[in-house]
Amino acid sequence: MKLGFIGTGKIASSVITGICKSTIKYNKIYISSRNRKISNQLKKKFKKIVVEIDNQKIVNKSNWVFLAVTPNVGEKIIKNLIFKPDQTIISFISTITISRLKKMINTKVNLVRAIPLPPISLKKGPIPICPPNKKVKNFFDKIGSTVEIKNEKLSINFWSTSGMMASYYDMLRVMSNWLVKKGIKKQDAQKYITTLFLALSEDAVVNSKKDLKFLVKESQTPKGLNEQALKEMSKKGVYKSVINTLNIIHKRLSK
Repeated sequence: MKLGFIGTGKIASSVITGICKSTIKYNKIYISSRNRKISNQLKKKFKKIVVEIDNQKIVNKSNWVFLAVTPNVGEKIIKNLIFKPDQTIISFISTITISRLKKMINTKVNLVRAIPLPPISLKKGPIPICPPNKKVKNFFDKIGSTVEIKNEKLSINFWSTSGMMASYYDMLRVMSNWLVKKGIKKQDAQKYITTLFLALSEDAVVNSKKDLKFLVKESQTPKGLNEQALKEMSKKGVYKSVINTLNIIHKRLSK
């Protein structure tokens, strides 16, 4: 199987890295030279990668084509590409719907939208796909954990929560910087905060059959530190702000 990537940003790079580290069988991975730094790094790191200047050549040579560009770029270039009938096209573009993609591609292809995130480079994390597709599911299950979504309206909810990634990292940064200001070495601070939240996330996954509210309750003791922090953040409207932000992102994606 020959794979092609239109776009070589952070997400594309992460997916390609995950593929190259996995058991997925492929002959070549054709990638665009749009981001020369990333494309050259990938070519040096992995043997079967070929960098192409022309996006149409990537489409022509590939069985599966991954659309990994920004919405603005996607609107400009996809309609000018000629796809092959029955080719599998997987779009990572957040705001371009399946119906819109079908009009732009204007060829009968196997079209799937997917939401990979950077941890896919470590072969970790969920990958929502819509609509369900057995071959695409089997593919992504080798580099993460696939979540099949029956209709696009539901998939918008997953896209919305994926938009909180930078906010999550920024929360880790804020707490790490707070420790540094209190005299902790930056390396130690970052290691402590990141491994702390990794452990909490793994604990939540193991206990995911329970309602998460039980973990919230179990992590508090009467008049303890966690109870105090939860009350303070609730009082300041932190959690309401999260919901409002998700609603704003959801509204944008629903247009």
